[in-house]
Amino acid sequence: MIRRVAVTGANGFIGRHLTAELARQGMEVRALQRRDATEPLSPNITVYKTSLERSALSEVFRGVDCVVHLAGRVGGVRARDFVTSNVEGTREVAEAARRCDVRLVHVSSLAAAGPSTSGALRSEDDPPAPITPYGQSKLESERVVASLAGLRWLILRPGVVYGPFDRAMLPLFQYASHGVLPLVGHRSAAYTFIYISDVVRALDAAVRAPIEGDTIFLGHPQPASARAVLEAIRRAVGRSAPIVRVPGPILWLGALAGEIGGRLRGRPLPLNRWRYKELSAPGFTCRVDRLRDRLGIVASVGLEDGLAKTADWYRKERWI
Repeated sequence: MIRRVAVTGANGFIGRHLTAELARQGMEVRALQRRDATEPLSPNITVYKTSLERSALSEVFRGVDCVVHLAGRVGGVRARDFVTSNVEGTREVAEAARRCDVRLVHVSSLAAAGPSTSGALRSEDDPPAPITPYGQSKLESERVVASLAGLRWLILRPGVVYGPFDRAMLPLFQYASHGVLPLVGHRSAAYTFIYISDVVRALDAAVRAPIEGDTIFLGHPQPASARAVLEAIRRAVGRSAPIVRVPGPILWLGALAGEIGGRLRGRPLPLNRWRYKELSAPGFTCRVDRLRDRLGIVASVGLEDGLAKTADWYRKERWI
């Protein structure tokens, strides 16, 4: 029986949802946060503000039944920014988990697999082909985990995760609220989405399941096109915002400006050359049979309902 779980990246979007659910179930949750984190977590959670160094982590991991590794970097100005957090940070977590003989659930990303091709859904067994430094760092983090002899591990690769507390998709809701929605990228691109509650269900199942040495995609069975996403956001916000396609050259100029601006400011902007590369890809979609067969999870929240729930939360919190 699983009684104690340690969660890195507990102050992040997924982490705060997961820790709240595990605590609600009565588990002892050890939540690891950055030292500068200020976001409050749910009651009955023990918070550890520590860096990802194996000596400090070993103290937190001692006596737990499972570690869920969520901490990582999703944006950066230079490629090496991702390596420090996503590769070396994961190495420290994995080494500490092995030292404490604790099973590790490592949360990677669909970006580690790379884009889908010719409309085909990616399988976990397909050769990975990431196209950005972020995706490459997540793939390398998986290889670090899998290479440690004696470590008991499971790797999960979520698609696009959205829901309350998410800031990645917030700009689209804000655009819709202001009366216009930009449509960018490949005309036929499709994406695998998954609502936060389904991600938490999958993580909960992964913590409990006696599965080791496997890699599993997380996503809703029905991929969505970029236009379908914008139309659903428009309905969720309740505005008749026109959807305006942004020509490729304009998008490229915006990415170039974002690249220069990010370097000058020392922090990544929403649009840069790596984001442009993702938007120009034919999509990021994956099969979710293994999620159903190995963990018994089928994502139940469809895009329309999930985006409506997200919009309701944004309005309640006055984010839009």
